[in-house]
Amino acid sequence: MRVRFAPSPTGALHIGGARTALYNWLVARRSGGQFVLRIEDTDRERSTKENVNQIYDALIWLGLDWDEGPISQAMRIDRHREEIQRLLDEGHAYMDEGAVRLRVPDEGQTTVRDVIRGEIVFEHEAIDDFVIARSDGSPLYNLAVAVDDRDMGITHVVRGADHISNTPRQLMILEALGARPPVYAHLPLLHGPDGKKLSKRHGAASVQELRDRGYLPAAIRNYLALLGWGFDDSTEFFSDQELVANFSLERVSKSPAIFDEQKLRWMNGRYLREMDASELARLLEEQSGRTGLLPAVEVTQEKMQTVDDFWTLAGWLYERRPTDEKAWSKVMKDGAAENLARAREALARVEPFDQAGVESALTGLVEELDVKPGKLYQPIRVAITGGTVSPGIFESVALLGRDETLARIDDALARARQ
Repeated sequence: MRVRFAPSPTGALHIGGARTALYNWLVARRSGGQFVLRIEDTDRERSTKENVNQIYDALIWLGLDWDEGPISQAMRIDRHREEIQRLLDEGHAYMDEGAVRLRVPDEGQTTVRDVIRGEIVFEHEAIDDFVIARSDGSPLYNLAVAVDDRDMGITHVVRGADHISNTPRQLMILEALGARPPVYAHLPLLHGPDGKKLSKRHGAASVQELRDRGYLPAAIRNYLALLGWGFDDSTEFFSDQELVANFSLERVSKSPAIFDEQKLRWMNGRYLREMDASELARLLEEQSGRTGLLPAVEVTQEKMQTVDDFWTLAGWLYERRPTDEKAWSKVMKDGAAENLARAREALARVEPFDQAGVESALTGLVEELDVKPGKLYQPIRVAITGGTVSPGIFESVALLGRDETLARIDDALARARQ
C-alpha cells in the first residue's frame, strides 16, 4: 500500500490534518507500505516557506515519519501541463475562453467506492464540464491531484470527508488518463463538543498550539487515533505498536468525531503519570533552561495533566508570585494570622528541616490548636505560594526550605498586620 498525506501549506497543521496524517501513517506502517509526504503548494501566495516548515515541524514532533518526500506539487507543473495537453490531444478536454475544461458525459454516473462510506454515486447530469487549467496554462487542484496520485503510484487516498465532492472529478480525470484509480477512504469531520465544526473557539486548533499547551506527542497520537476509529467499546489507551497492529480503515466511522480538549487533558495526564520522573524532569529542564527540577517533579507529577501544569503547581518554588487577592481574602480571616504566627514558630524549630520534620511539627500544632488542618495549612500555603494550589503542604514547605519559608511567612504576617 502506498498512501500520501498532502496538506496545503496555508498555515499551521490543524488537528484535523494531523489526524489524517496519523491515519495514513498507521495504514502504511501496518501494511509494510510507504507513506508519501506531498505538499500541495500551488497557491503560491499562501504557500510560504514558513508555512511549509510548520508542517514539517508538526509531523516530526508528532513522530510521524515519512518514507518519500516531501514532494512539492508546484515543482511538477511541467508534468501537469503535459497531461493537460494529452487530454486536449485525445479529445477528453477542450479550450473554453482560454481555459481548459474536461468533458463530462451527459448521461451516466461516476461511482466512488469508499472503504468507510460504501458506494457514493454522482450523476453526470449534475456535473458541468469543469475547468482543469486556467487561461495561463496553470493546472487546477483536481487535475494536479489526479496526475500526482497516478504518477506516484498511490494505492489508497485517505483524507477528510470535505474532499468527497472532489472525488468524482478526480476519478473522471484518471479515467481519461487511462489510470487505475486508488481506493478512497473519506474520514469523518471533526466537531467540537457543541456539535459544530471544529474551530479555534473550541480550544487549540493546531498541533503547535497543543505542543505549546504542554501535551505529549504520544498522548496526542493516542487521542487522535480514537477520533473516528475504535478497536472495541472500552479500550482507550494504545501504544504506537498496538495502534499499528490494530488500526484498520474498515473500523473508521462515518459519523463526525468530537474533539474534546478536556478528554485530551485527562488522557495526557495519564501519560504524564506513567513517565519516569527523571525523564519528565529532563523534559521540563530542556524547555525552561533550569536545572534541579526533579524533587519538585516528584511531588507534582500525580496532579499534572499537561507539562505546563508543573509551573502552576510548582513555579512558586523558583520565584515569588503576587498573592492572589481572592485567595488572601478567603483564607486570611478568623484567626488565620495568629495560626500562621504559631506555624512560623514551630517551623523555625524543625531540625532537620525535611518533609518528615515539617509534617511532625505541623500535625502536632494542629492538635495543640484544636483546629481543622485546613485552618492552619491554607494560610501557610497562601503565604508561601501566593495562592491555594500547590503540592502537599509538608512537601511544599520542605522543598522551599527553612529560610525562604520563614521569609515568606514573615511577609504575609506583616501584610496581615497592616
